[in-house]
Amino acid sequence: MTEDSAPLRGFTVGVTASRRADEFATLLTRRGAEVVHAPAIRIIPLSDDTELERVTREIVARPPDVTVATTGIGFRGWMGAAEGWGLVDDLIGALNSGRIVARGPKVTGAIRAAELREDWSPSSESSAELLDRLLEEGVEGLRIAVQLHGERTEWEPGTDLCEALRVAGADVVPVPVYRWTPPDDLTALDRMIEQITERGLDAVSFTSAPAVASMLMRAKETGVLEPMLRAMRSGVTAVCVGPVTAAPLVALDVPVTMPGRARLGSLARHIAEELPKHALRIEAGGHVLSPRGRCVIVDGSVKCLPPAGMALMRTLVARSGRVVSREELLAALPGGGDDTHAVETAVARVRSALGAPAIVQTVVKRGYRLAVDPDEVFP
Repeated sequence: MTEDSAPLRGFTVGVTASRRADEFATLLTRRGAEVVHAPAIRIIPLSDDTELERVTREIVARPPDVTVATTGIGFRGWMGAAEGWGLVDDLIGALNSGRIVARGPKVTGAIRAAELREDWSPSSESSAELLDRLLEEGVEGLRIAVQLHGERTEWEPGTDLCEALRVAGADVVPVPVYRWTPPDDLTALDRMIEQITERGLDAVSFTSAPAVASMLMRAKETGVLEPMLRAMRSGVTAVCVGPVTAAPLVALDVPVTMPGRARLGSLARHIAEELPKHALRIEAGGHVLSPRGRCVIVDGSVKCLPPAGMALMRTLVARSGRVVSREELLAALPGGGDDTHAVETAVARVRSALGAPAIVQTVVKRGYRLAVDPDEVFP
């Protein structure tokens, strides 16, 4: 398998999607990536959602002047649930009696599939642009149904939309479509958060704002939010399907990259294009190496290292060829400790795993360094 056919060879990518995760993982593995999957959310079946049924009956009884539709999957699910309750024709009639505004092309398609028609949709797919348009037109005294994205959290966008409309004088009816909760079993998500914090992933991908919100919420609950954010600001690339998904991370000053089109295929291609661009290549000890989250590429060959070895390599690489003391390297090793012999053991294992002992140089009585000129570390 050549580098051109497998641009993600050696890279490890975290996938947080709960829907179509297998399809997305296949797109990445075909490009050479190792995939770690941890669904960040669990979708509540809409047909079982008593709150959605209550709101739907309220909308049928008192149709809104304006309906704000935000997600395609949510709108289709709402129609499907209404059909199960025997309310779909009444709901379509109620929505058709007023105006419908759609946040983007996916929800526009869902609206038309229900034989309804949107009045307007922002070209940016932005809730902010949608809100600006409504406020400019005037909403005082209007009854406005707003399809929510999911459970409201401090990071997920959406609450401001309802509140801003209320402040402007609208009677807002929140529609709790596409509700989510954290996964029942948090083991995989906790492990992914740990891998991000330890920089064991090269990238973590998100296909919905609720997935971002759920991961942030869990990291905060477990006391590792700031270390996780530090890793995502320097080392672990955050990749989002679009600007709405990216918004919670952008608000926390996390650099985010995204494709031009909000599609799974575009997201996979974007990851394959972006990660190799930002990978370091270092000339050391007569070899060319490129460190990844879980391995090091040495002269084009993938060399897998255990967590202690990767921690040691990351520390040496960060110092760009300068000497790193045994004490500093010991502090970087998982578990730490107070016996610098652990560093000597880790260095010996790294040299063996890399198959190139000259890459890590011993500096007598001072520590270790990469055998590299500090000016020869380049992207």
